[in-house]
Amino acid sequence: MLLRMSTLFLRTLREDPADAEVPSHKLLVRAGYVRRVAPGIYSWLPLGKIVLENVARVVREEMNRIGGQEVLFPALLPREYYEATGRWTEYGDTLFRLKDRKGSDYLLGPTHEEMFTDMVKGEYSSYKDYPVTLYQIQTKYRDEARPRAGILRGREFVMKDSYSFDLDDDGLKHSYEQHREAYIRIFDRLGIDYRICFAMSGAMGGSASEEFLAPCPTGEDTFVACHNCGYAANAEAVTTPAPPAVTAEQPALRVLDTPDTPTIESLVEYVNEHHGLGITAADTLKNIVVKVRTPGSDKVEVLVIGVPGDREVDFKRLEAALTPGVPEIFEAEDFARNPGLVRGYIGPQVLASLGLTYLVDPRVVAGSAWITGANEPGKHAAHVVAGRDFQPAGTIDVAEIRAGDSCPRCAHPLSIDRGIEIGHIFQLGRKYADAAGLDALGPDGKPIRVTMGSYGVGVSRAVAVMVEQRHDALGVAWPREIAPADVHIVGTGKENQIEVATQIAEELEARGLRVLVDDRPGVSPGVKFKDSELLGMPTVLIVGRGLAQGVVELRDRATGVKEEIPLAEAVERVFAACRA
Repeated sequence: MLLRMSTLFLRTLREDPADAEVPSHKLLVRAGYVRRVAPGIYSWLPLGKIVLENVARVVREEMNRIGGQEVLFPALLPREYYEATGRWTEYGDTLFRLKDRKGSDYLLGPTHEEMFTDMVKGEYSSYKDYPVTLYQIQTKYRDEARPRAGILRGREFVMKDSYSFDLDDDGLKHSYEQHREAYIRIFDRLGIDYRICFAMSGAMGGSASEEFLAPCPTGEDTFVACHNCGYAANAEAVTTPAPPAVTAEQPALRVLDTPDTPTIESLVEYVNEHHGLGITAADTLKNIVVKVRTPGSDKVEVLVIGVPGDREVDFKRLEAALTPGVPEIFEAEDFARNPGLVRGYIGPQVLASLGLTYLVDPRVVAGSAWITGANEPGKHAAHVVAGRDFQPAGTIDVAEIRAGDSCPRCAHPLSIDRGIEIGHIFQLGRKYADAAGLDALGPDGKPIRVTMGSYGVGVSRAVAVMVEQRHDALGVAWPREIAPADVHIVGTGKENQIEVATQIAEELEARGLRVLVDDRPGVSPGVKFKDSELLGMPTVLIVGRGLAQGVVELRDRATGVKEEIPLAEAVERVFAACRA
């Protein structure tokens, strides 16, 4: 393949786009890989399309390697498939919904579990047909409320989703491990630094679930890691180790005057000064009220959550814990409608009598004593004991995670980092098979309910992630397998320099390399140099002023190492560099 910049549909930009916040957004637009159409919607230009297809090729090769068979579903789907599994409502506002001219409901597919399940049901009936793994590489649609960061968080994106169908749980575990190993090979080939983290299944359902997260300062996901035992988990899936129950006898509950102390900070300061208790924020019990709305209905439940006062509720963890319910902030008008809840002074002692569900952090164990609200303005209660003075309905693990928290596996301190989700694998089990009635007729003539796995890779997102992890102040530095070309040959300006650059390019193309040659006449050497850095091919050959002395410059884009080499050796040296 030989790409000539004199005819290539490409325009590079010197300035960052005004709406760009992250490096991948800035550089992919500046280098002419993508162009914005609308918020969260992008077109792919020729070089960008090559990169996107190269990522898809790697994904396709590794899926075929484990026996996956590729299919393709429509993006426009009828409502009834998603109605059967409840996800027409569970997805809430995330779905793009539309009607045809007859008034029938459709959606733009966010994911295709239902369609794969129905396809297998229509084609297979015997236990002899299984196991089978099917996959597609398809455009997906989700109505993101805040699309941002270019193609990292878009409304339209390219994704590989695959689905395994097995007759028993052991088969599902085998398929899951096959996909896990395939994902490791995929991301290794893409040159992405990643972590495999325990994760929540969310609206997908199912049991075992792991995310592949690419560490990145601009990532929207928080994950924790233990450097002692190797534990890693998305912050939404981290479990907090519960301390042992407290068996020592506690003093009787005591109500304290605490005027003007609606915050934890003001409470701690006041009781230490006026009541001599010597407490910290960790000794207090903060009670947060939220509304939980059920998608597709008018049902709203009031939920109270108790967490140690030195912690905040992590809303993303809360959303994950309550899915498919949607938590909403309890506003002033909600308190007005619930006079039993005294804002700033809520205690768990009365919640059961108010008919409210009370869930607590795992650290609130039986026998533990807390300072919390007394359900009167200006009053708190000390020595409020779990199991004696209040009985929670259960636990909910939604408090913020901090660096230094104990690892749930080995108790060593955890570290915290930011990451971008690039892959997610689920052991779905029988949720979708139950909804569709997907059975295989067993050897004894009895039906066997099929069990499923679901596995996704963000194909277009992986493009952005590579840029996030592989860029410098000058531009992109693509891994060779994904780059639009193996080598970028620059004829800097004079006619004979362009001619020599083109001749070298043609020789290298004849030897099987993918070549981009800058043969643009009338473009300054400075612009051409900057474009070679910006575009990010792994090997760069400069045919410039040294040509008069019979030398050219060979550069490695990722390391910045450069050397002058004899013109007579250029083809061999470039070929060797690209095949190393």
